[in-house]
Amino acid sequence: MRMVFISLLAALLSATPAAAGKLEFSGEVRVIDGDTIDVGRARVRLHGIDAPEQDQTCTAADGRDWPCGRWVTQEVRATLEGRNATCQPRDIDRYGRTVARCLVDGQDLGAYLVRSGLAFAYVKYSTDYVGDEKSSRRAGKGLHASQLQDPAAFRRAKQPGAPAQASTGCLIKGNISSKGVRIYHSPGQRDYDQTRIQASKGERWFCSAAEARDAGWRAAKR
Repeated sequence: MRMVFISLLAALLSATPAAAGKLEFSGEVRVIDGDTIDVGRARVRLHGIDAPEQDQTCTAADGRDWPCGRWVTQEVRATLEGRNATCQPRDIDRYGRTVARCLVDGQDLGAYLVRSGLAFAYVKYSTDYVGDEKSSRRAGKGLHASQLQDPAAFRRAKQPGAPAQASTGCLIKGNISSKGVRIYHSPGQRDYDQTRIQASKGERWFCSAAEARDAGWRAAKR
């Protein structure tokens, strides 16, 4: 039955906008994590946003690591659990979830979560919420008050076939600049992919931000 629904949904989504609009559905919300909810019996991945994974951590301004992924889920659950949502399907992802834009009391959930600093604009798939993220970032709301790895990069690091360091969780690059400054780069930061570790210079991998700080490295600013 589920496969029939998925096939029908895919066919209608490729049809005219009017046909796709007829697929709108509503139901009570049950929160799975920061960007995934059940609406009635449908598992929904919210369109255009990405939130930290439940086991993901962030680094606060004081250098403290904290469970931001779990916090986001708790915040979303406190706000949305049990409320009624109306959703418009956009796609089906590789896990069989309905990718949809959903509203509660007329408010776009994606825009709300990004503006609140609970999720990010997922620009790989949509630019709908880029403005909301810029506003939230300027205000330092929610996740923007901490440093964190890009959620997509965090997921990639956990996949089979990721670099050898991923198998031990040691993904943080301890780099020494030309001026001798010790800086660590976390996955998802701007210069992470370009940074190369040269053990002969004293550079090294770290398994956590706390380990890097304890060894005398400071976090990269971007």
